[in-house]
Amino acid sequence: MADDLPPTPVRLSQLGELAAAVPLLLGFRPRESLVAVSLRGGSERSGRTDRVGLTARVDLPTAAHRSTVVDQLVGALLTDGPRAVVLVVVSDAPHDVAPALVAGGAQDRPSVVELPHRSLVREALLRFTDAGVGVEDAVLVRRGRWWSYDCAEECCLPDEGTPLPGGTSPLAAASAMAGLVVEQERADLERRIAPVGFLAAAGMAAACDEVGAEVSARVARLGWAALAAESEALLEDAVARVAPGTVASLADRELARLAWALLDEGVRDRAMGFALGQHLPAVEVLWTELTRRVPPPLDAAPATLLAVTAWVQGNGAMANVALDRALSSQPGYRMAQLLRSALDACLPPADVRRLVREGIGARRAVG
Repeated sequence: MADDLPPTPVRLSQLGELAAAVPLLLGFRPRESLVAVSLRGGSERSGRTDRVGLTARVDLPTAAHRSTVVDQLVGALLTDGPRAVVLVVVSDAPHDVAPALVAGGAQDRPSVVELPHRSLVREALLRFTDAGVGVEDAVLVRRGRWWSYDCAEECCLPDEGTPLPGGTSPLAAASAMAGLVVEQERADLERRIAPVGFLAAAGMAAACDEVGAEVSARVARLGWAALAAESEALLEDAVARVAPGTVASLADRELARLAWALLDEGVRDRAMGFALGQHLPAVEVLWTELTRRVPPPLDAAPATLLAVTAWVQGNGAMANVALDRALSSQPGYRMAQLLRSALDACLPPADVRRLVREGIGARRAVG
C-alpha cells in the first residue's frame, strides 16, 4: 500500500538505558521474569550503538523447568538473527547467600552474597553461546535499580546497584509519539479488552441478534457477494469517523453491522490492510471497542484484527492477549490460528506487514 508506515528504528547505547526500556519493549511492566533483548547492528567495541530487535519474556522458571524454558527463550531470539543479546532478570528476590568454604570444609570467611538467579543466567548464557550468539551482558532489575551479573566494581555489589536512568530515552520518545501505553502488568492488557458489563452487553447482544436476522435474510436472497461492497463502504465510513475518544459515538447497531460484515473474508482482509497505513491508530481503537462490546463468537474477528495492529507495531504482548480472546471465543477461527502460529514462531513485525500486504494483493488479483 502507498501509505505503508514502516517503524522507526530505535537505538539504545547504554546498558542502564536498555534495562529501563524493558517495559516499553514489552508493553507492560514485567514481574519475576527473564527477558532477552536481541541486539542488531554495532557493538560496544566498534563504537556503534545497536538497534534493538526482538524482545522475548518468560516467567522465572523453577529449577525443574529451567532447561525447557531457557531453550524456548533461545529459540525465540534466534529467529531475529541477533548479533548478540542482553539478558534482563526482573525480580524482587533477595540475595543468594552461600557459605564460603575452604579445603577441608571449615568455614573461615564470611558467607558469599550473590545476586539472585545467577544459575539461571549462567544456563541462558551457555545456551546462547552454544547457538553462536554472544551475551553482551546480563543484568538484574530490582526496585528501581540495576546490577550487572558480570561486574566486579563496587557499584555492582548486591547492596549497591545503579539507579535506573530517568529522563526521556529515544525509545520512550518514539513510544510517546506513537501513542503507546505501558501497562503495569499483563492483566491490565487483558482488562483493556474485557467484555462490557451486564446492561451494556445485553443491549449489544440484542442489536447483534436484530442485525444478524436482517443479514441472514438478505444473504438468503442475494448471497454474501452482493453485500460485500456495502460492507466495505460501511467499514471505510467507520474508520474515517473513529479517532481516540470518539468510539462512544458508534451506536450498538452500527457496531453490530460491522461485526457481521467482518464475517466476510474479503471485508476482513480489507480491514486488516488498515494496519499498514495512516489509519492504524483509528482501527486500533475500533477493533478494541468491537472486541469489548460484541458477544462471542462475533468478537473473534475484531480481536484477531486487533492482534494484527498490535503485532505490526511490535507489541507482541497485546497481540498475544488479543489472540487469546479470539481463540477463547472461537477456537476454530482459522485466521487467529495462523497468526498464533506466526507469533509462536516469533515472526518479526516486518514479516507480518509483508504477509498482510501480499494477502491483500493476492485477493485483489483474483477479483
